[in-house]
Amino acid sequence: MGRMSRRTSPRPALCPCGLPTPYEACCGRLHGGVAAPMPEALMRSRYTAFVRLDEPYLLRTWHPATRPARLDLDPGTRWTGLEVLATGDGTAFHSAGTVTFRASYRGGAIHELSRFARVEGAWVYVDGDFLD
Repeated sequence: MGRMSRRTSPRPALCPCGLPTPYEACCGRLHGGVAAPMPEALMRSRYTAFVRLDEPYLLRTWHPATRPARLDLDPGTRWTGLEVLATGDGTAFHSAGTVTFRASYRGGAIHELSRFARVEGAWVYVDGDFLD
Protein backbone atom coordinates (compact mmCIF):
# COMPACT_ATOMS: atom_id res chain seq x y z
CA MET A 1 0.00 0.00 0.00
CA GLY A 2 1.21 3.47 -0.81
CA ARG A 3 1.72 6.13 1.76
CA MET A 4 -1.12 8.52 2.22
CA SER A 5 -0.18 12.12 2.34
CA ARG A 6 -2.03 14.58 4.44
CA ARG A 7 -2.74 17.86 2.79
CA THR A 8 -2.35 20.75 5.09
CA SER A 9 -3.36 24.25 4.31
CA PRO A 10 -0.58 26.79 4.54
CA ARG A 11 -0.35 28.68 7.79
CA PRO A 12 -1.56 32.24 7.55
CA ALA A 13 1.29 34.75 7.58
CA LEU A 14 1.99 36.32 10.94
CA CYS A 15 1.28 40.01 11.25
CA PRO A 16 4.28 42.26 10.53
CA CYS A 17 3.60 44.17 13.79
CA GLY A 18 5.41 41.50 15.79
CA LEU A 19 2.50 39.92 17.64
CA PRO A 20 2.20 36.14 17.18
CA THR A 21 -1.14 36.48 15.36
CA PRO A 22 -2.06 36.14 11.69
CA TYR A 23 -2.42 39.47 9.87
CA GLU A 24 -6.16 39.00 9.25
CA ALA A 25 -6.87 38.57 12.98
CA CYS A 26 -4.48 41.32 14.03
CA CYS A 27 -3.76 44.54 12.12
CA GLY A 28 -5.82 43.37 9.15
CA ARG A 29 -8.98 43.91 11.23
CA LEU A 30 -7.98 47.51 11.91
CA HIS A 31 -7.04 48.07 8.28
CA GLY A 32 -10.51 46.77 7.46
CA GLY A 33 -12.25 49.37 9.64
CA VAL A 34 -12.28 48.09 13.23
CA ALA A 35 -11.24 50.91 15.58
CA ALA A 36 -8.01 50.47 17.53
CA PRO A 37 -8.78 49.94 21.22
CA MET A 38 -5.63 51.77 22.40
CA PRO A 39 -2.66 53.71 21.01
CA GLU A 40 -0.33 50.70 21.00
CA ALA A 41 -2.69 48.76 18.74
CA LEU A 42 -3.00 51.77 16.44
CA MET A 43 0.78 52.23 16.33
CA ARG A 44 1.27 48.54 15.51
CA SER A 45 -1.35 48.77 12.74
CA ARG A 46 0.33 51.88 11.34
CA TYR A 47 3.72 50.10 11.28
CA THR A 48 2.04 47.26 9.39
CA ALA A 49 0.50 49.81 7.01
CA PHE A 50 4.01 51.15 6.28
CA VAL A 51 5.16 47.57 5.59
CA ARG A 52 2.18 47.04 3.25
CA LEU A 53 2.40 50.55 1.67
CA ASP A 54 -1.18 51.28 2.76
CA GLU A 55 -1.20 55.08 2.39
CA PRO A 56 -5.01 55.45 2.72
CA TYR A 57 -4.96 53.77 6.15
CA LEU A 58 -2.04 55.87 7.35
CA LEU A 59 -3.77 59.09 6.31
CA ARG A 60 -7.13 57.98 7.75
CA THR A 61 -5.55 57.30 11.16
CA TRP A 62 -3.61 60.60 11.29
CA HIS A 63 -4.95 63.54 13.34
CA PRO A 64 -6.63 66.07 11.01
CA ALA A 65 -4.55 68.93 12.45
CA THR A 66 -1.20 67.28 11.62
CA ARG A 67 -2.10 65.02 8.66
CA PRO A 68 -0.07 65.63 5.49
CA ALA A 69 -1.88 65.87 2.17
CA ARG A 70 -0.08 62.76 0.94
CA LEU A 71 2.81 60.44 1.79
CA ASP A 72 5.83 59.39 -0.22
CA LEU A 73 6.15 55.75 0.78
CA ASP A 74 9.28 54.07 -0.56
CA PRO A 75 8.50 50.59 -1.92
CA GLY A 76 12.22 49.82 -1.64
CA THR A 77 12.21 50.12 2.16
CA ARG A 78 12.39 46.67 3.75
CA TRP A 79 10.93 46.85 7.25
CA THR A 80 12.43 44.15 9.46
CA GLY A 81 10.82 44.48 12.87
CA LEU A 82 9.02 46.48 15.51
CA GLU A 83 9.77 46.79 19.23
CA VAL A 84 7.33 48.57 21.52
CA LEU A 85 9.54 50.01 24.26
CA ALA A 86 7.00 51.88 26.41
CA THR A 87 3.40 53.07 26.50
CA GLY A 88 1.80 55.87 28.48
CA ASP A 89 -1.85 56.50 29.24
CA GLY A 90 -4.11 55.58 26.31
CA THR A 91 -6.69 53.52 28.20
CA ALA A 92 -10.45 53.86 27.94
CA PHE A 93 -10.20 56.58 30.60
CA HIS A 94 -7.73 58.75 28.63
CA SER A 95 -8.07 61.11 25.70
CA ALA A 96 -4.34 60.98 24.87
CA GLY A 97 -1.54 58.45 25.01
CA THR A 98 2.03 57.79 23.95
CA VAL A 99 3.99 54.89 22.51
CA THR A 100 7.78 54.70 22.34
CA PHE A 101 8.99 52.26 19.71
CA ARG A 102 11.83 51.21 17.48
CA ALA A 103 10.97 50.26 13.92
CA SER A 104 13.85 48.59 12.11
CA TYR A 105 14.44 48.51 8.41
CA ARG A 106 17.27 47.18 6.29
CA GLY A 107 20.03 49.71 6.93
CA GLY A 108 18.70 51.44 10.04
CA ALA A 109 15.94 52.07 12.54
CA ILE A 110 13.49 54.73 13.65
CA HIS A 111 13.24 55.33 17.40
CA GLU A 112 10.24 57.52 18.17
CA LEU A 113 8.02 58.74 20.97
CA SER A 114 4.61 58.98 19.26
CA ARG A 115 1.63 60.91 20.56
CA PHE A 116 -1.95 59.78 20.03
CA ALA A 117 -5.33 61.39 20.74
CA ARG A 118 -8.98 60.49 20.44
CA VAL A 119 -10.94 62.19 17.69
CA GLU A 120 -14.66 61.45 17.72
CA GLY A 121 -13.93 58.44 19.92
CA ALA A 122 -11.24 56.90 17.68
CA TRP A 123 -7.51 56.87 18.38
CA VAL A 124 -5.38 58.74 15.82
CA TYR A 125 -1.68 59.48 15.47
CA VAL A 126 -0.87 63.12 16.27
CA ASP A 127 2.90 63.44 15.92
CA GLY A 128 6.17 62.16 17.30
CA ASP A 129 9.69 62.99 18.37
CA PHE A 130 12.67 61.06 17.02
CA LEU A 131 14.79 59.89 19.93
CA ASP A 132 18.04 58.83 18.20
